[in-house]
Amino acid sequence: MTFIKNIFGTESKSDNKLRKSLQTILGLKPSNLNIYKQALRHDSASTVIHKSGIKNNNERLEFLGDAILSAVIAEMVFNNYPYRKEGFLTQMRSKLVSREMLNQLSKKTGIHELVQFDKKNFSHPNGIEVAYGNAMEALLGAIYLDKGFNTTKKYIVKNLINNHVDIEKLEEVEDNFKSRLFEWAQSNAKKLSFQESEIVDNGRYKLRKVLILVDGEIVSESMDHIKKKAEQEAAKLACEKLGVLKVS
Repeated sequence: MTFIKNIFGTESKSDNKLRKSLQTILGLKPSNLNIYKQALRHDSASTVIHKSGIKNNNERLEFLGDAILSAVIAEMVFNNYPYRKEGFLTQMRSKLVSREMLNQLSKKTGIHELVQFDKKNFSHPNGIEVAYGNAMEALLGAIYLDKGFNTTKKYIVKNLINNHVDIEKLEEVEDNFKSRLFEWAQSNAKKLSFQESEIVDNGRYKLRKVLILVDGEIVSESMDHIKKKAEQEAAKLACEKLGVLKVS
């Protein structure tokens, strides 16, 4: 097992505390603690470690974790629904790997309490929520590098999905709020429009603010670094406010 040593040959108090927290949350013993520390480090709390400009943040691990999560969830829904068509399988996978789901899982597991970030870097709460979800993905990448695919798959299916997600309820959740909103506007002869403004540029991405207007009046707004996700969240809020559909 690899430990981070100080001059006395023992692990620092902060590292020991993190190791114990991860073991409690993940149900496994981290071997290479450095990988997990990086997975929990947001860009706002990172430093440059290479002349190319690469930082010791969790972005690369997030990329890896995203790919692994998508593969595991795709296999899971494929096996769980042997008589459902591709469209349904795609929707279920989308719901299970969505930004909202990752944010929720980060909080339900307690991972969000371990994420390192500079709060001054965020001008809107949505930005912090995104940081939590990104760390969740990055952590999956760390588990994969530290323990291998099978352990990561077991953690995703048993520890995350089985323990924290109500699959039957998720099946009924409406998630294409933007389409439903357009249908409602057309049926009720309403003028619907989406407006976007870029308000934060931290060097990695621009946090986008999306407004939804009905007949020229703002009915909802949301922010995300991905435009489509900001639009969907704003559309969900608009649907709730306008009574377009019952939202879980």
